[in-house]
Amino acid sequence: MNINIQKETLEAPLSQVIGVVEKRQTLPILGNVYLQLNEGELTLVGSDLETEITTRVNGVSGENGKTTVSARKLYDICRSLPKESQLSLAIESDNKMVVKAGKSRFTLQTLSAEDYPRLEETQWRHEFSISQAKLSNLLTRTSFSMAQQDVRYFLNGLLLEIHDDHIVSVATDGHRLAKTQVQVDPLGIDMVQSIVPRKAVLEIGKFLDADSDEPVAVKLNASHISIASGNFLFISKLIDGRFPDYEKVIPANLDKHVIILRANLIEILSRAAILSNEKFRGVSLKVENNILEVRSHNPDQEHAKDEMEVEYSGPSIEIGFNVNYLLEALKACESEGIDLGLLDPNTSCTFHAADSDDTLYLIMPMRL
Repeated sequence: MNINIQKETLEAPLSQVIGVVEKRQTLPILGNVYLQLNEGELTLVGSDLETEITTRVNGVSGENGKTTVSARKLYDICRSLPKESQLSLAIESDNKMVVKAGKSRFTLQTLSAEDYPRLEETQWRHEFSISQAKLSNLLTRTSFSMAQQDVRYFLNGLLLEIHDDHIVSVATDGHRLAKTQVQVDPLGIDMVQSIVPRKAVLEIGKFLDADSDEPVAVKLNASHISIASGNFLFISKLIDGRFPDYEKVIPANLDKHVIILRANLIEILSRAAILSNEKFRGVSLKVENNILEVRSHNPDQEHAKDEMEVEYSGPSIEIGFNVNYLLEALKACESEGIDLGLLDPNTSCTFHAADSDDTLYLIMPMRL
């Protein structure tokens, strides 16, 4: 096997597949990237047995063959070389790969491509297309609310709920919830729920262009999801579990609504957060007579107070929240004004764009 390729041409696909390659793995070969050259097409694969990314590069010269080599070392070598470097990757006897670029020479250990574990081809039950922009919105507007290493394993991912004419994504860690939906052309699907693992969600988001209308092909069955676009193919196992009934936790009786300029609220929350408790990150929001007041304090007896004008004419109410939860949701909302819904200090608040309820965020209160 011999590959001749430009540094930039190899570095880009390597950066895509390296995201799923585990730094610490039980199988040494899972630290490697699978390389195969066949009639000018170079295929690169990264896998952790749960998630697999395949990307292809056309127009590569060299001799056909396949092998696996350390993904991190090969990527770091590419990054360290000068721009427009020409690389030569050649397999020598005794399972070594020699990488040459100009006067630089590197010898890397390889492992047999025959031993590289691939996710098995599977029968897909549902197939449809969606634009990169819409799929990106489904992920970025909700993924920050996914749990991390929760014993309730089904929370360590994102729910995709696919209907005939719209797709809903939901994520929650038990303290907050994010929900959004996008309209799609009729898919001929009654209703399917799939829980995509956290790692897979983050990797999918890396290659999506939030401004592109280019389609991606999505395939689903009971245990796997596949996403393909151009020379990129992503396959992941799904989380086997039942996602909570998110509609039941969204309060329907919120009778106090505050219209707020999102950018201004982000500013005063960011300032108040400076003096909040570093562990609990609590801030107090008090609203009355068209004024929102934000307060925070910490164990060092330091205090912060700020306020802004809002649209509100109801009774006074004060409620505490984790300021990080508020800020993450506000930054993902992407609207000029938001509608904050409240009931009492012990009930979760919700907010959404003032002119649309396609995206909704729920945050549980905290005692300060």
